[in-house]
Amino acid sequence: MPGDKSLTQRALILASIASGTSSLRGLLFGGDAESTANALRAMGVNIPPIPHDGGAIEVEGVGLDGLATPDAPLDLGNSGTGTRLLLGLLAGAGVGATLTGDTSLQSRPMKRVTAPLCAMGASFEFLEEQDRLPLTITNAAGLSAVDWPSHVASAQVKSAILLAGLTGHTFVQITEPRRSRDHSERMLNQLGVSVISHAVAEGWRVELRDPPAQIEAFDFAVPGDISSAAFVLSLAALGATQDVLTVEGVGLNPTRTAFLDVLRRMGVDLNIAPRPDSGAEPVGTISAESADLRATAIAPDEVPRLIDELPLVAILGARAKGTTIIRDASELRTKESDRISALVENLRGLGVSVEEFADGLAIEGSREPLSGRVKCFDDHRIAMAFGVLGAQPGNSIEIDDPDAASVSFPGFWKMLHHVSTEGGE
Repeated sequence: MPGDKSLTQRALILASIASGTSSLRGLLFGGDAESTANALRAMGVNIPPIPHDGGAIEVEGVGLDGLATPDAPLDLGNSGTGTRLLLGLLAGAGVGATLTGDTSLQSRPMKRVTAPLCAMGASFEFLEEQDRLPLTITNAAGLSAVDWPSHVASAQVKSAILLAGLTGHTFVQITEPRRSRDHSERMLNQLGVSVISHAVAEGWRVELRDPPAQIEAFDFAVPGDISSAAFVLSLAALGATQDVLTVEGVGLNPTRTAFLDVLRRMGVDLNIAPRPDSGAEPVGTISAESADLRATAIAPDEVPRLIDELPLVAILGARAKGTTIIRDASELRTKESDRISALVENLRGLGVSVEEFADGLAIEGSREPLSGRVKCFDDHRIAMAFGVLGAQPGNSIEIDDPDAASVSFPGFWKMLHHVSTEGGE
């Protein structure tokens, strides 16, 4: 599998502000990772080209206080993770910069990140539309501590605040309504930064208590992306592969594996073999085969651990017996596209019965052949999800922008052709 997109960007950011030379391998070669790497290069970090094959690179860190003011706006392309994490990083480091991105990224909300940073003493100017890129960090020196009650369970919001606390050398505390992905906490703890996480009455709390004066350089191997593996496992579940399908070296972080629970509920037989002593981020091998799918309902506490895989849940629901229900997932409307709207429009266009809600959708399963043209809306996960559906024997689905998949899964279509029943060796 391609390297984990979330971990790739966090590894690049932390290596850039470490003291010394870090060795990174398994990095995702893709659009989002390259956008984040380019932004860090523009601030004086020596990051070599990211290898296509996951080979190792060395990143010369500039230290917590060593980032330079960029000479031009930082263009983050389509990377929401890179943008939001860099907002926290730069606000804490006192680096004034303008951040922008492509049309899709400019449609995504930013106040969920700028609001807690403003509470710490940073200030921002939205250059065109409120709550949207492009924006400029206008004052970020001398941030103060914050105890922030986040209204969304978002790893991006949480990570931005943690990075602001780290580079701003100040205490931060975030309380989420539900636990979100914990990659930042795990990586920071591995680097000796004390981050404490625990359940509270309001949900889930994360604290950065005593930020260090510096973090040391480190070695890190990025595991395969479980979100990318989800597409491959779904191919097997739909009977679109020739045999049992196995993916190796995949991240098994428990805040990312809710999709595996959903697959099992839908009737898919999985074999999961964790790799012993895989470090802060658990890694293992997953095998799956075709199943007679049955509908399921997504519980609210699953949504933060499943947010990137929900388009696949909808796709599987379209071929399951019964009605699959996804609710409490309004966050889907703020992704690379409005994924609720994109799923509803495309599924209906293929002949699937779908009900749309403000916070989700209900999909009535069908065994009838599906055909039609799918609009990706510049969204890699929409493109790949319908690509998986199109690979099921009997379906005939055209993807309007297959290149969108390269953001997180370069070589996706080649892989799909290779393992599908109609592709073969």
